[in-house]
Amino acid sequence: MPPDRVELSPDLLLEAIGDDWPPEQVEAVLELLAASDGKFPAGSRRLPAELVRAVQRERLIASMLDAAATRGYREANVQDVIERAGVSRPTFYEHFTNKDDCFLAAFDAGARRLRSRITTAAAGGEGWRVRLRLSLTAVLAFGVAEPHTARTLIVEARAAGPEATRRRINLLDDLARCLDASADALLPGRRSRSALTAASVVGGVESVLYARLCREDCGDLEDLLPSLMYFAVLPYEGHAAASEELGPPSG
Repeated sequence: MPPDRVELSPDLLLEAIGDDWPPEQVEAVLELLAASDGKFPAGSRRLPAELVRAVQRERLIASMLDAAATRGYREANVQDVIERAGVSRPTFYEHFTNKDDCFLAAFDAGARRLRSRITTAAAGGEGWRVRLRLSLTAVLAFGVAEPHTARTLIVEARAAGPEATRRRINLLDDLARCLDASADALLPGRRSRSALTAASVVGGVESVLYARLCREDCGDLEDLLPSLMYFAVLPYEGHAAASEELGPPSG
């Protein structure tokens, strides 16, 4: 039995290509897709060919995220992707040279969204610990809202070859640099820290998420926030400050 077609989220489509096309044209594509079985109906011929191609590419990316997360990177193949996307094999190869090429594009798209969620969330707070809490909340909410994307970034990328591994490491390094820069700006001279402190915090958070995603246990990810805050605050502000994140002792 073929897999269900992947539903292309209007919000994610607008986020991916909305700045490149007039909103009314993007809305027209969304209306056509909503009224079809996922394929472009005849009315799409009235739309710019490049816009149709852009939407097809996003469908393939969403389908790769679904296939990699549900079947595993090693088991997923091009047929899995095109069945989920509702496009032809020639259409796939108009956009990507092979499975690896499509996977890397999907990884990059997911990483951009994750970075965007963290940056937007952190900008809404004042003070280092508030920004840290908002950032971690955004990461956990991302895992709940996009479990397939989160699994692709954190779990399946480890099995997808050296280039995917490099990009995964770059993502973690970027997040560690952001954490370090925030601490340097908002906690000057508070505690002496190792150069590896931020990397250790980011790596530890990723390790916790990896275990949850491997168990497909994403529904209550946001319940991890107090423990992750304790873990992240501890090397920067010490035990007393970190313990505040766990709340008052029970009993």
